[in-house]
Amino acid sequence: MKWLLKIIDAARPTFEQGGKLQIFHPVFEALEHVFFAPSARTIRAPHIRDPLDVKRVMSMVIISAIPCALAALYFFGLRFIAMIVVTYAAGLAVEATFSIVRKESINEGFFVTGILFPLILPPNLPLWMVALGVAFGVFIGKELFGGTGRNIFNPALVGRCFLSLAYPKTMAASWVEASHELTGGLVTWISPSLDAVSGATPLALAKQGEMGSIAHQLMGSVSGSAGETSAILIILAGSFLLLTRVASWRTVVSMLGSFVILTAALIIGGAVDYPISGVLGPVVWHLFAGGLLFGAFYMATDPVTSPTTNAGKWLYGITIGSTTVLIRNFTGYVEGVTFAILLGNIVAPILDEIVVGIRIRRLRNEG
Repeated sequence: MKWLLKIIDAARPTFEQGGKLQIFHPVFEALEHVFFAPSARTIRAPHIRDPLDVKRVMSMVIISAIPCALAALYFFGLRFIAMIVVTYAAGLAVEATFSIVRKESINEGFFVTGILFPLILPPNLPLWMVALGVAFGVFIGKELFGGTGRNIFNPALVGRCFLSLAYPKTMAASWVEASHELTGGLVTWISPSLDAVSGATPLALAKQGEMGSIAHQLMGSVSGSAGETSAILIILAGSFLLLTRVASWRTVVSMLGSFVILTAALIIGGAVDYPISGVLGPVVWHLFAGGLLFGAFYMATDPVTSPTTNAGKWLYGITIGSTTVLIRNFTGYVEGVTFAILLGNIVAPILDEIVVGIRIRRLRNEG
């Protein structure tokens, strides 16, 4: 790669202060850091670099999302690749514009948003909506707050929420059945106008009194968002995030645990009724249905928009899990994970403030 480094070094003066293209320095710097580590050094002691820096955290999330992306490609075909390309093109355009205006570096945060956003969308969604959704999410959900690290909402969920509210009919009609062929949909291209492959999601069918096979939910051969259909893959990939400590196990456990407990309580209390008899069956079915698992491992654990205190993470997860149950069972929406996590994003700073305030008062009393 020395030849590439020589080209970059030769072009550097053109993009640095005083160069003809200095306005595009953030873009040049971002492209350089894709191939080479930044050359910045610490100014004063201690000269220690944490091995779990922002770039490595983002890398771990992207690596863990690859199995889900490959599953989406297998079940829904080549169109998913186009969704990824459009997402990165539109999102990076917004990021680059703000970086140029602010004269700041392009942050690595969007590379995670770029892979997660198409995974939470219907696989048959028109590509112009994909571009509009990610642009809205990055612009409103992150850049208006000052960029990565300052946003209070998850940008990918902001974009999906916008599409759900602005284009509910299209979002509801863009679900397609996952391919049941041995080769999957690897050689197919699903057109947005192809009604023959349209199908309701498991949660939509459950609202009509039809609950499908749990085995299909585990394998992924059901309708749903591109990366949220295979429960097994999400659990395995999410476990990687927990083992590398990129995601907080407290958030995941509290979110899924509160979801299971409240769902079981509603069934036992007779508040809800499902076609599957007993308590365990409906609870497990709902646990694997929709975007609950994906949201628990990838969205709720976002280190920027979730609490920083351990107690806050427990309360945060309980808030999201309980809200998801209430939305799914007592509103007109078949899925509630997106709205529940955005609500959790709102209360996250408040939860931290409460926890810290209690600890300070306790220390004062002990003193």
